[in-house]
Amino acid sequence: MSAPILHYHPLSSCCHKVLIAIDVLEIEVDKRLLNLGDPAERAAHLALWPLGKMPLLVDQGRPVPETSIIIEHLQRHHARPGRTLIPHDLDEALEVRRWDRLFDLYVMTPMQAFTADRLRAEGERDPQAVARARDTLLTAYALIDRQLEGRTWVAGDAFSMADCAAAPSLFYALTYVPLLQQHGRLSAYFERLMDHPSVARTVDEARPWFQFYPGRDGLSRRFYDPA
Repeated sequence: MSAPILHYHPLSSCCHKVLIAIDVLEIEVDKRLLNLGDPAERAAHLALWPLGKMPLLVDQGRPVPETSIIIEHLQRHHARPGRTLIPHDLDEALEVRRWDRLFDLYVMTPMQAFTADRLRAEGERDPQAVARARDTLLTAYALIDRQLEGRTWVAGDAFSMADCAAAPSLFYALTYVPLLQQHGRLSAYFERLMDHPSVARTVDEARPWFQFYPGRDGLSRRFYDPA
């Protein structure tokens, strides 16, 4: 059986989420760098998945889109025995999925609004959209900080799919909206995420690409040094 194919880009926060999961689950995948700026590559990608999003997993010829679905698919069909990111207990699994969605919708999405605005021409920028994104991020930070009281990981005792979502969404969101002093638990959690071996490997592999990130001026020197 051939390895699943992952179409991805190492700078993408959504791709980071899946790359972290692949590392935790100890799965061999065929990683294929996707350049959507190339017309031929874009056409081939759209033929696989007409919405054109990445990452995209192709397993035995079947496209599997969307980060959380990709991770569940990989755990179910390819994970090394004993490796899990979604608990088998139904209630615990629901908690993981809940926090996974929260990070995707209320940290990753507003972070991407900042990036999109940076990519617009000066006269086309939308300060109101950026202000809304900032408010959403600060609200999410406070909510996550409360959730982390007495916890090492956000949805339970073990590192889970929710933490796979948290790492890249926070990594990039903090470049635009830093944590406040009252977010002490979240700040400590972010450091734990960055120290996790699978997260650290994913960030390290992305380092050569950070020079192209629109929010790179907000990256800590430990992750990106312009010099």
